[in-house]
Amino acid sequence: MKTISVIGLGLIGGSFALALKKVGVAEKIIGVDQSIEHQIQALELGIVDEIAPLNEALSQSDLVVIAVPINSIQNVLPEILDQINDKTIVMDMGSTKAGICKKVANHPKRKQFVATHPIAGTENSGPKAAFPELFLNKVAILCDVEESEKEAVKKVRKIYQSLWMNVKTMTSEAHDAHIAYVSHLSHITSFALGQTVLEEEKNEDAIFDMAGSGFESTVRLAKSSPDMWTPILIQNRENLLNAIDAYQTQISKIRKMIKEKDAEDIHQYLKNTNDIRRILNK
Repeated sequence: MKTISVIGLGLIGGSFALALKKVGVAEKIIGVDQSIEHQIQALELGIVDEIAPLNEALSQSDLVVIAVPINSIQNVLPEILDQINDKTIVMDMGSTKAGICKKVANHPKRKQFVATHPIAGTENSGPKAAFPELFLNKVAILCDVEESEKEAVKKVRKIYQSLWMNVKTMTSEAHDAHIAYVSHLSHITSFALGQTVLEEEKNEDAIFDMAGSGFESTVRLAKSSPDMWTPILIQNRENLLNAIDAYQTQISKIRKMIKEKDAEDIHQYLKNTNDIRRILNK
C-alpha cells in the first residue's frame, strides 16, 4: 500500500505505525491525533512521516487504521466511512467489537470496513510507549468478516501476518464474550487488588518495601490508562458482569476452604488450577 493513515498515535497506533515501517508495508504513514503533544512526539520519534487533519489524511489513504478509545471509534467510524473513496479500506483496533459493528451495520460503505482486535498491549500509554515489536507473535482477531469485502479482509490479514501475528476470525459477539474473561476480567482484578491494598495498607512505605514480584506482576495492569479502559468496561458490561460473577464464585470457594482450614481441598483446588499452564503453553 502506498499510504496508510493511523488515527490515534498512542501505544497501539504508534506501535502499529512503527511495525508497518519496519516491514515496509507502506510508502508513507500519515498520523492523525487530537493531542498536539502526541503529534510532536510521533514526528520526533519517527512513528509517522507526517501529521495531517483527518479529512486530508482520508483523501490520501489506501488504508485507514483507527486506534483510538472504543467510544471514540463509534463516533468517528461513520464519519470516516462517509468521507473515504470507494477503494479505501478502514480497520479499527478496538478491544470490543459488537457495538462498533452494530454502529455501521447499515452504512453504505460497510464492506470497506474490517473489524479487528490485535490482542497486544502494555500498561504504558502514549507515543513514547510505542515500540514495533508489540505485536510480534501475538493474536489478531478479525470479526464478522462476511460483512466485509473479501479483498479488504485479505489485505488486512496479510498486514497482520507480515507483523508475525496469528490471525483468527470469529463473530463480534463471540469475541466480546471471550475477551471479557481473558482480558477485561484480568484488568478488573488488577485494579481491584491495587485498590484493596491502597485502602487497607495506608503506610505506602510498607507497600513499597514488602511488595514482591508476584504482587508487582499482578497489579501491573492497574497502571493502565483510565481513559482507555473506562469505555471498554462500559461497552462490554454485560459480558464482563458475567465474568465478574464467575470470578466471585471462585473467590467464595477458596475463601470457604481457607476459613475451614481444609488443606486437602485447597491443595486440590490449586493443583486443578495449575492446568492453566498447559493451556497457555500450547
